[in-house]
Amino acid sequence: MNSWDVLREAADKVGVKAVAARLNLSTALVYKWCQEPKTEDDPDASGARNPLDRLLAFYQATQDPRIVNWMCNQADGFFTLNPEVTPGMREEQLLTTTQRMVQDFGTLLTDISASIEDDGEIEPREAVQIRQSWEKLKAQAECFVVACERGMYQK
Repeated sequence: MNSWDVLREAADKVGVKAVAARLNLSTALVYKWCQEPKTEDDPDASGARNPLDRLLAFYQATQDPRIVNWMCNQADGFFTLNPEVTPGMREEQLLTTTQRMVQDFGTLLTDISASIEDDGEIEPREAVQIRQSWEKLKAQAECFVVACERGMYQK
C-alpha cells in the first residue's frame, strides 16, 4: 500500500477537515498528502510529499531503528524486524532455531520468576529486563515463522 493511500484511508475515517484542524494545517495540504505525489514519470499526479514519505526517507538516511521503534511505541506497539533467513541445512537450521526459541522462552520465564520471587512485585527495572527478553523471543519466533513461510523447511 502506498503512503498516500494509508493517509487517505486514515483521514477518511475522521474527515480531512478534522485532521487539518487538529494539525493546524490547511485542508488543501492534507488533501495533497492523500494523493499520489508528482514525479517525473507522472506529471499528472498532484500530491505533495507527505509525512510518511519524509519519515521513511529519514529512516533510510540514518538506518536507525529507533525511529521506527519510537513510532510503534507511540501507537502502543513494538517493532519487530523481519529477520534475514539464509538457506542452509534444513534439519540443522530447524533444530537450532527451535532450540533458540525454547531457550529464549526459558529466559523470559526466568526473568519473570526472578522479579516476582524477591518481593512479589515486578519493579520498573525488572520490567525493562522482561521487555528485553520478550523482544529477543519475538525476534527468534519471527525468524522461525519467516523461514517456514519461505519454505526453508521443505524437502
